Amino acid sequence: MKLFSSFLILLFSMLVLACANPLIETNKAMRAQIIGVHDEVMPKIGQLMSLEKKALAQADSLFTQDSTATTDIEAMRSLAGQLNQAHEGMFVWMRQYSLEEEGKTPEELKTYLDEQLVKVNQVNADIKAALEQAASKLKN
Repeated sequence: MKLFSSFLILLFSMLVLACANPLIETNKAMRAQIIGVHDEVMPKIGQLMSLEKKALAQADSLFTQDSTATTDIEAMRSLAGQLNQAHEGMFVWMRQYSLEEEGKTPEELKTYLDEQLVKVNQVNADIKAALEQAASKLKN
């Protein structure tokens, strides 16, 4: 009986502690939000690389046709660079993102997740901006 009551006290204490820190649930929701932002643009990575190759091919074609069209050639190379940078940004972010929670307080984890949400939103914005630029500048 004493063992059972000790178990109940321990279980109740754990329940109270879990409910006492709403940051735990907030952190779970933030993790899901971060992954959601990632999942929104990750399928566009192949498109970025394809458009980068297309921009470089157009730059080469412009050079072959008229090597004095430096403004247009540089615009295509700049676009290719922007597409590449958006692509690399996703992978840089993914390499540094960690799901490791051990040793972090809920407050420390919240701070980390806040930073990651800002970073992944920037990756998202960079990818979308590069795709918009490609849509407006590349000839079909």
